Amino acid sequence: MQTRSSVVTSFRRWAALLAASAALLATPAQALDRPVKIGILNDQSGLYADLAGPGSVEAARLAIEDFGGSVLGRPVELVSADHQNKADIGAGIARLWFDKEGVDVIADFSNSAVGLAVQAIAKDKQKVTIVAAASSAFTGKACSPNSVQWVYTSRTNGYGLAKVLSARGADSWFLITVDYAFGHAFADEIRKAVTEARGKVAGEVRHPLATQDMSSYLLAAQASKAKVIALASAGSDMTTTVKQASEFGVAGGATIVTPIVFLTDVHAMGLKAAQGLQFLTAFYWDRDEASRAFAKRFYDRHKAMPTMTQAGIYSSVLHYLKAVKAAGTNDASAVMAKMREIPVSDAFAPKGFVREDGQMIHDMYLVEVKKPEESKGPWDYYKVLATVPGEEVFQRLSESECPLVKK
Repeated sequence: MQTRSSVVTSFRRWAALLAASAALLATPAQALDRPVKIGILNDQSGLYADLAGPGSVEAARLAIEDFGGSVLGRPVELVSADHQNKADIGAGIARLWFDKEGVDVIADFSNSAVGLAVQAIAKDKQKVTIVAAASSAFTGKACSPNSVQWVYTSRTNGYGLAKVLSARGADSWFLITVDYAFGHAFADEIRKAVTEARGKVAGEVRHPLATQDMSSYLLAAQASKAKVIALASAGSDMTTTVKQASEFGVAGGATIVTPIVFLTDVHAMGLKAAQGLQFLTAFYWDRDEASRAFAKRFYDRHKAMPTMTQAGIYSSVLHYLKAVKAAGTNDASAVMAKMREIPVSDAFAPKGFVREDGQMIHDMYLVEVKKPEESKGPWDYYKVLATVPGEEVFQRLSESECPLVKK
């Protein structure tokens, strides 16, 4: 015969089991109701705001709309935040988004330090990251099964640029390098490609970050008589050097090249200063009919033509949603498997694919900035000199240090 206490205990166990069963039964329905959330985390107010910033948010919004605004019967929501180019702030936002706000994927970053911090968090929490920043570490030693690098790398825009130009007869180089890790890395990539092509690096000078007077460095480059003056710098250091080379006529007959240039940089410098500058880019809005159609729609919203980063965010968000649909779930592992399986074909990359190390392989474009008289109007800035197959400029898989790559 059961005692009163045993009856109460049995009832409580039964009630607990019933509640647990109800929760389990409710979970699939609730999951179906939960939106698929995409986060754009980048610099919204600082030095990368024009090349990415609000424009990347608009590009992601356009991709979501083009996909139809929902996937697997669930609405797709977009959130964005400014990481202020600080890894700790970016990591804090990512944790909040993943833990409290149900964000499934974070894209952009533009800043490698922030991107690497968030990529590590996403790996632990089984979330996806899509990177539009340069460091080769994203698909190298720090690679993640849940991350993909979409737009460009230090390899494509340093080594790749020098390799392509060396093959076109550029056999003597002079390097003007910003004196910190970023500049050293790009200078090393350029030197490696020039040496492999049996060219000569005639000399190198290094300058502090944010140098205002570049005249002495430019005069050293001119005195070397090198065919190519390579600026291993970006942002204000790069634009300052280009402007002063134009003002003082220092370059002479040499070609000035630089690894990292965005359409917004040329827009800010003006064609008079930037004319003749050569570099590799992942996207140019006036490349073909598809790129022009996308760029017009983007311009109508953002009042500027898309940079390669902004076009890359459109492409990557669209591809992510295609992968969610194909996988039938937003589970990170399943989605990443589909992102690698499905070819990339859109206005950014007509033919691309995601490799096992997380690198999206696509064509790059060797461009030269037009002379003022060659331009038909605002944003008509580049001449496309050559289409460079991705397999020629991205790091070969056999060279990868990514632990996911089978040797």
